[in-house]
Amino acid sequence: MQEKYGGRGRGPMEVRVWLRMLSCTMTVEKELRRMFTEEFGTTLPRFDVMASLERHPDGQTMGQLSKALLVSNGNVTAVVRQLSDKGLVSTRPAENDRRTTIVALTEEGRKRFATLAKAHHDWIGSVFSGFAPERQEELFHLLADLKSSIGERLEK
Repeated sequence: MQEKYGGRGRGPMEVRVWLRMLSCTMTVEKELRRMFTEEFGTTLPRFDVMASLERHPDGQTMGQLSKALLVSNGNVTAVVRQLSDKGLVSTRPAENDRRTTIVALTEEGRKRFATLAKAHHDWIGSVFSGFAPERQEELFHLLADLKSSIGERLEK
């Protein structure tokens, strides 16, 4: 992958770091989107919804899903409808508030997610295979420090 400006970007370092992180993230995400479409005929947003539901076996409300995925309720509604049409999720009214919908993976959805998650892990492993494990560990800790710093700044 070629670097813009030969890797000699100008401007403040924090902007250059941000753009480098964004470039890496967008590149990996583009590859994941392509792989999900080509190999499974599905989308990254569907996988993301299923991943969130897999972590909540009793289900989540549509609001909880949209908050967890950082997307609008409308986006979640469309994806949940697609997954429901394929029999991968079920919906039911909440016991304490009939206006609230609970979404959960079906048994078929759990099986499908397990297949997708395995492929996802394999693809991520492949993307990072040329980056030494000790460098991955170092980057992981640096990003944790950055996340903490950002969180502290935003809490003020």
